[in-house]
Amino acid sequence: MSFWLIQCLNGLSHASTLFIMAAGLTLVFGVTRIVNFAHGSFYMLGALVAGTFVTQWLPAWSEHGSTYLFAMLLGAASAALLGGFTEVFLFRPLRHSPPLYPLVATFGLSLVIHDGLLWALGPGEVFAPRFPGLKGAVQLGEDFFPQWQIVTLCLGPVVWGALHLLLTQTKWGQRVRAATQDRDMLDALGVNPAPLLLSVVVLGCGLAGLAGALQLPREPANLQMDLQMVVETFVVVVMGGLGSIAGAFFAAILIGCVHAFGIHFFPQATLVLVFLTMALVLAVRPQGLMGELPGAAPREKVTPFQLGGDTQFFKWIGWVVLATSGIVLLTAGEYTQSVLENVLVMMLFGLSLQWMMALSGWVSFGHAAYFGLGAYAAALSHLHWHFNAIMAALAGVVAAFLAALCMGKLLQRSTGVYLAMLSLAFAQMVWATASQWVSFTGGDNGLIGLQFFDSKSRWIFQVVLILLCFVSLFGFSRLIQSSFGAALQAGRDAPQRAQASALNVANLNQRVFLMSAGLAGLSGALWAMSKGAVFPSVASVSNSVDALMVVLLGGVHQLWGAFAGSLFLVGGGSEIGRYFEYWRGSLGLLIMLLMVFAPEGILGLRKFETITGRRAL
Repeated sequence: MSFWLIQCLNGLSHASTLFIMAAGLTLVFGVTRIVNFAHGSFYMLGALVAGTFVTQWLPAWSEHGSTYLFAMLLGAASAALLGGFTEVFLFRPLRHSPPLYPLVATFGLSLVIHDGLLWALGPGEVFAPRFPGLKGAVQLGEDFFPQWQIVTLCLGPVVWGALHLLLTQTKWGQRVRAATQDRDMLDALGVNPAPLLLSVVVLGCGLAGLAGALQLPREPANLQMDLQMVVETFVVVVMGGLGSIAGAFFAAILIGCVHAFGIHFFPQATLVLVFLTMALVLAVRPQGLMGELPGAAPREKVTPFQLGGDTQFFKWIGWVVLATSGIVLLTAGEYTQSVLENVLVMMLFGLSLQWMMALSGWVSFGHAAYFGLGAYAAALSHLHWHFNAIMAALAGVVAAFLAALCMGKLLQRSTGVYLAMLSLAFAQMVWATASQWVSFTGGDNGLIGLQFFDSKSRWIFQVVLILLCFVSLFGFSRLIQSSFGAALQAGRDAPQRAQASALNVANLNQRVFLMSAGLAGLSGALWAMSKGAVFPSVASVSNSVDALMVVLLGGVHQLWGAFAGSLFLVGGGSEIGRYFEYWRGSLGLLIMLLMVFAPEGILGLRKFETITGRRAL
């Protein structure tokens, strides 16, 4: 009996931390409509600042509970202060941008925070002592439960109650709820939204920093603790229903218990169970546990496609640059060849996502699932059945296509962020399976020693890669101009009107989704051939984010968007990394500047310059 009680308490303790994180993210999203990918970085900042204060700055006082508590509050205050600067200098300029652009900007912010903390505190972990006076454990039957975890378990309901009173019993809370419903109307009634938005972001980021600081007596703080936590927080927020604090609370309890019992009964599949739980909840209730079904929101203005530019020169310059890249790939040194192969493969991967996003409006946070399945299918077919490069590439396409065929019907029941999180759940299950099915995939050791070709015949692979890039881009341009592409865009912009015109929007979206997954599987197979090895990271969240950034940095509705974004992210990142230790932070800063000053992507810079030039005149 004590075993079940201990596991329940472990689950509720973890749920409490998840809820404090999710409450902050829910507040920020509900009012600003910005999906803050850097929320995990504020969690990490709170933990590292508090831990450094306790262990290095005032180590002689670390045995005093008041000092430890002050350190935790200092960590939360540091996150809140940075959140305030973020709202003024990043969120505010992006307030009227489409939701995906702030997402990319906050990813850049996470890179800046990571390298800033690396520069200030170093790469080592921070091991803080246990909280004074709460170092023991409470005996429950034959087992023991740490006293500090009892405290964290109780803090979740306390935070929920405090937020409930704040949002329902104060004028500030009334304005926050009004801003959540209709921010423009609140502005029209004479309420200045700027201070309100600033206070909400400060509170939300402060809660994230507090959640990080509360973990110090349980585990060390490090620079890798942000990504996994922000992914689980997104799971809780979406499962509970966007904008619902109560929904986030119950979703956190569910995920916490699944996590606690999964570690004991299914230690090799705990992550799979967490994301499978979210997938099942969203399959039954697409709006989350306590979310509301989306109404008929006004259609967002969509940028028209730019098939190369306004003049004949700009229509051909993309093809010339791609051809030049191909020539350099065949004649340059080994390092340059490796970088260009990465650029071209990532361009194909980004293009696969661009097909789906630009034509159907579907957004995926887990497109790396199909990339990873393609890579593993190519590697396993080559190792076990001795498939050559062509057959292995076909195996990768088929594996991704079949997975998309199974997921397509489920994704059609969701929209917006819910659809994106369902795709993320599937990708995490693929990643967890690749990481934990050691006998089949090799686990973290990966599948190595793939010999699709020798060094003398590598040029054939490079020629084929270049040709595939040309064919994919030409096919995309023809698809945009075709009747099928026009029907897809009509279903994207006005689905009800398209259905009234006898267009089967669901079938159209399904078809372009299958095409997108097939190209992603092909790019994954090409990646396996290029590297000669496959690791679980091919299906990771970071790889999905890379594909999304490639598309958004180049421009979703630019024909050459994926190519420009890949050159910037992969090629530019590789070059910066050669000469500068903190290249991730530099790249993140460039990303933020680009999203603020050219939200339509790199290829939108010319349009931005034209507009600003006209204004100056």
